[in-house]
Amino acid sequence: MAMDEQVLDEAAALAVAACLFHGFSDSSRLAIVRHLALGEHRVVELTEHLGLAQSTVSKHLACLRDCGLVESRPQGRASLFSLTHPEATLELLAAAERLLGLTGDAVALCPNYGVKATEA
Repeated sequence: MAMDEQVLDEAAALAVAACLFHGFSDSSRLAIVRHLALGEHRVVELTEHLGLAQSTVSKHLACLRDCGLVESRPQGRASLFSLTHPEATLELLAAAERLLGLTGDAVALCPNYGVKATEA
């Protein structure tokens, strides 16, 4: 494989990884993922537990489904949503918690993506 092809393959792989992390980049989506780690849920159950509007939950579930992170199956007139790869998702969330513990407040203070930047 030529060097140019390796650079393109690496860039493509990084772009896909960025898409994966984008799926986790919204606090509402992250809350949905964490709740689905407990098991299957209908939209109505997620809205009640998370205190979010039905339209918000549905929008975020569609994003997570498009990212391949959740799947649904019909149950009567509703759908049950679940994580597509619960073990791997829980491992990723645990790794993120470890990294957050190691960085302390650095992530929250980040001028680009920290708490104050997202409030602006």
